[in-house]
Amino acid sequence: MGRRILKDALRSIVNAEKRGKATVELKPISTVISSFLTIMKDRGYIRNFELFDPHRVGKITAELQGRVNDCRALTYRQDIKAKDIQKYTTFKLPTQQWGYVVISTPDGILDHEEAIRRNVGGQVLGYFH
Repeated sequence: MGRRILKDALRSIVNAEKRGKATVELKPISTVISSFLTIMKDRGYIRNFELFDPHRVGKITAELQGRVNDCRALTYRQDIKAKDIQKYTTFKLPTQQWGYVVISTPDGILDHEEAIRRNVGGQVLGYFH
């Protein structure tokens, strides 16, 4: 069930982007979703997001920018070594110029560029471009 939460949230973002919505409401929430959205915000793919009542069921309201073309979560968490991250990104992302692979590492949830910089591997959560 936990892996479907991230998948459903990312699908909601993509569907809202395709329909031209300015905001999207995500329910239920998890810390993985908020970390994923933090990376998307830092990279300029969403404007901002707010957490409402995180200790209970809660919800997240995200302000969209219209930059997300595709956003996917992997239902199987694939292990990846630090030396294989670059090869994986060329396989999954359409070009080298845009898009990010999100990886759960011992240092926290990072995008592929930060994971390469810190030289850590982990499990691939998903990607967006």
